Amino acid sequence: MSPDARTIGVLGGTSPAFNVDEPADLPMLIRPAATRGEPRIDLQVETDHGAPFPSPPSEESAMAHHPTRSEPADGDAVSDPLSARLSVHEALALADGGAADLPGLLQRAQDLTLAGHGRIVTYSRKVFIPLTQLCRDVCHYCTFAQAPRGLAAPYLSPEQVLSIARAGQAAGCREALFTLGDQPEARYPAARAALDAMGYDSTLRYLEAMARLVWQETGLLPHLNPGLMAAEDLARLRRVSVSMGIMLESASPRLCEKSGPHWGSPDKHPAARLATLRAAGERAVPFTSGLLIGIGETRRERIEALLALRELHDEFGHLQEIIVQNFRAKPGTRMADSPEPSVEDHQWTIAAARLIFGAGMSIQAPPNLQQGQLAALIEAGVNDWGGVSPVTPDHVNPEAPWPHLDALAEQTRAAGRHLAERLAIAPRHAQQAERWVDASLCPAVLRQLDSFGRVRADGWFAGAAQALPTAAAAWRPARAQGLSPGLRSTVERAV
Repeated sequence: MSPDARTIGVLGGTSPAFNVDEPADLPMLIRPAATRGEPRIDLQVETDHGAPFPSPPSEESAMAHHPTRSEPADGDAVSDPLSARLSVHEALALADGGAADLPGLLQRAQDLTLAGHGRIVTYSRKVFIPLTQLCRDVCHYCTFAQAPRGLAAPYLSPEQVLSIARAGQAAGCREALFTLGDQPEARYPAARAALDAMGYDSTLRYLEAMARLVWQETGLLPHLNPGLMAAEDLARLRRVSVSMGIMLESASPRLCEKSGPHWGSPDKHPAARLATLRAAGERAVPFTSGLLIGIGETRRERIEALLALRELHDEFGHLQEIIVQNFRAKPGTRMADSPEPSVEDHQWTIAAARLIFGAGMSIQAPPNLQQGQLAALIEAGVNDWGGVSPVTPDHVNPEAPWPHLDALAEQTRAAGRHLAERLAIAPRHAQQAERWVDASLCPAVLRQLDSFGRVRADGWFAGAAQALPTAAAAWRPARAQGLSPGLRSTVERAV
């Protein structure tokens, strides 16, 4: 507890599921009652320091500042606090700012992050399944994609997929991340032959079968990153996953020109990726997207990409998370000698994303790509570390191992935040699983949630024939304070 923490007295209503020890926690405390239309809770506060305790925010303020518990305006889309976001003009003006503007930008972003997410930073415990490393694209910074001669087989077999998934299950993972190259059968005869031999007409059909297999055999919730998808692909894959993703990376067609990082990569054209993102919104697929910074784009182009994503999210409400990933130069690639973005540049882009999307959006930066700088990322507006695997390496960035979860928790704590586990579907969308998840998967999502859409800390349910969790078993009734004056008067009149 911080040195100037106050002791919160007995509360009416639902017991809080988090520590309330600083003024910034109050919006998190009163949010559930406000959003359910219940009366305001009067806090009985004791302090040993004599300093005045800030008044709780109004119900309206709480609802605007903590959209995790908000209801969608139209019953379909997850709403964000629009009033707290930059306009298009204001967002574009950020690109003209200098280094002197960074401290103020970071402070504004951190204020929004605390308003929307409190001091919680989430992560998903995942296992990484690289279904195929064949890809028809030739991105100039990528080492994930391989030619057939560099692989033992074009695709992982069902047995290999299950072996990886079961190792993750044994390690307590809840997410099965399927990452794969984009449409390899369009480029490699070996991929087409392998699919034919297994009885599938496309990589996406095989992905559908493997995601279903992993879900049925292990209970891990699939998150799929297969690249471009048509409407019918999204509809099929939605039935076997709880979320999907595709990085926009950049909205600039300039990067697809000759000598650009996406030259020779038709699936990286912004128009094609935005079309997939739109189709996902139309089909109510919880989707992760974001930017890859430092590959030759300008800051204005980053802002334009964020605005393009925001426009889609405003229409459909389906973007569950925005990733701001920093480029890492990799030996053996065409961009091996390209400069990497600085920590300050990464911070600037994260803060811009926070200000553009507002308090409610989940903003992620991969913790393994900025090791030793996690506090700086949190300062800029990060509230999520994404998927972290205790079992498998990051096959996309093999040079950057995942931090150990204990170390990640400690570094997060050192930055003034608390690490909390989530599912492969982000908390805001998980709370509305009936809207965003296929009916066959919905019960498995809801069964694992706490009241904030994150992972339950225990498996106890009312009516279950099992002992109370340790923390709950240690609860004691509050010391009797006597009757309130109003209740005492009522009792006296009754007797």
